Amino acid sequence: QVQLVESGGGLVQVGASLRLSCAASGLTFSSYAMAWFRQAPGKEREPVAAITRNGDSQYYADSVKGRFTVSRDNAKNTLYLQMSSLNPEATAFYYCAARPALLSGQYYLRTSEYRYWGQGTQVTVSS
Repeated sequence: QVQLVESGGGLVQVGASLRLSCAASGLTFSSYAMAWFRQAPGKEREPVAAITRNGDSQYYADSVKGRFTVSRDNAKNTLYLQMSSLNPEATAFYYCAARPALLSGQYYLRTSEYRYWGQGTQVTVSS
């Protein structure tokens, strides 16, 4: 049974940093492409960052480029999202997602492409 468990969310002030973690179990983590999505109230779930199964290529949404870093530790079956210079627009539920990677250099950006999802962790940035 695949499980993805996010942690690290919280309430922070503008300009702060947070690191989200996603602990995966029940899957061969190194065979899966991973991603972080977020969903704010009244908005659709959107991709924030994605990473290939071996971590050598990443995608970032324009709104987070230069401030967020996605990484993974395949030995620990864990995905990370380091977020810095947070602003109120970052307030959302953050979800990690996993799917088998067909190619080593491939990541995926659509919610429909992901098979497994975590329960989410809330990030609130207060001004």
